[in-house]
Amino acid sequence: MKKWLGLARAMALTRPGQPLHGLPADFMLLTQDIPDEPEDSEAGKDLPDEVMRELCAHLDLLEQRSCREVRVAVELLIDTGRRPFEICHLPYDCLTRDNDGKPVLLYDNHKELRLRRRLPIPEATAALINAQQERVRTRFPATPVGRLVLLPTVVSNPEGTKAISDVLTQHREWVAALPDVTFAVTVHEDGKPVAKRVCFDKEKIFPYAYRHTYAQRHADAGVPVDVLRQLMDHRQLTTTQQYYRVGEQRRRQAIDRVTAMQFDRHGDRIWRKAKALLDSEHARRSVGEVAVPCGVCIEPSNVAAGGHDCPVRFRCVGCGHFRTDVSYLLDLEAYLADLLRSRERLAAFTADTWAKDEATPSNEEITRVRRLIQRVRVDLDALTDEDQKQIQEAVALVRRSRQTVTLGMPRVAAPLPDLRPERPSA
Repeated sequence: MKKWLGLARAMALTRPGQPLHGLPADFMLLTQDIPDEPEDSEAGKDLPDEVMRELCAHLDLLEQRSCREVRVAVELLIDTGRRPFEICHLPYDCLTRDNDGKPVLLYDNHKELRLRRRLPIPEATAALINAQQERVRTRFPATPVGRLVLLPTVVSNPEGTKAISDVLTQHREWVAALPDVTFAVTVHEDGKPVAKRVCFDKEKIFPYAYRHTYAQRHADAGVPVDVLRQLMDHRQLTTTQQYYRVGEQRRRQAIDRVTAMQFDRHGDRIWRKAKALLDSEHARRSVGEVAVPCGVCIEPSNVAAGGHDCPVRFRCVGCGHFRTDVSYLLDLEAYLADLLRSRERLAAFTADTWAKDEATPSNEEITRVRRLIQRVRVDLDALTDEDQKQIQEAVALVRRSRQTVTLGMPRVAAPLPDLRPERPSA
């Protein structure tokens, strides 16, 4: 800005009758005086899992059409969610370790003028960077490490100090050469949901979409919004919260799909009776539940007490207010295994009869849990392969975002989940 003001004064634009007449000679603009540009304001540009799997499966084709550096750049875009310019201009020494020995990416946020930012990355991504560093060092052994870049161009670059820049063009040509990518969608025909597969619009597959996909993966996995703000290096929390609005919509869709297979204590499906609920009634029903082991409780007094006003605590499967669904199947199976182990252990334990009878799981409870598991599995097996796949994806999302029920025990901050998209084995 100082340059342009100096040029305007040199062109005599501040003289009487000129556009900048009256501008003081000591007037100047600093970087901090310029209004901030909008951050990543458009959430929802993330790519579906099916598309990401297809892209990762064809990374070899990208390398064949361009070079190794372009492929590594795209992999780092996918894994880290950084902007294309930030990845292309990574220095050679962009990898370090934190106090726990976990890998950290060092990069410059050029858009926000923040240098040497730190981003936790998975070990697989660190291995990718290490391999690229070895490749660069082999190509340019005489160049000091401090001058090298991680992704040197192959054009007019004898010392390895010039970074690649043509990722956008080569990425576009690679995507255009890929076979059509299809993904599952649910449409309504004659008032009934029908699963169909449609072709994904390749125009939506561009390098910046990987940043949105990275954010959405973490939002869907239940990463707290303040943690995601740090990962995205956003200045404002409201920018990050846009991804969470999309995440909440996805979670609701997953919950709707899962609760369509909801069961009472007898193993009878109950949600099918409430399919026509209005949104307000749906919300009321959701609020009127409290999480309990292997399901939820709908008893108003227990809900109001946050789950601490139950006279039959830990015997939920025998209560008429208990509800469970397909997302709790693993919990039910683990609970059944625990009941059986407890029964066998108590059978061999030396104690008074009344004490053993009090502590031993009843045959009725074991039978009830077995019946629930069997009913859920029978209904799952009756679904089509496509419906089963959608249910499994919904269950995975619901379980990731579900809050763990604790009984007043102190909580330890969970480590950041490793959400790096898998690569096909070589």
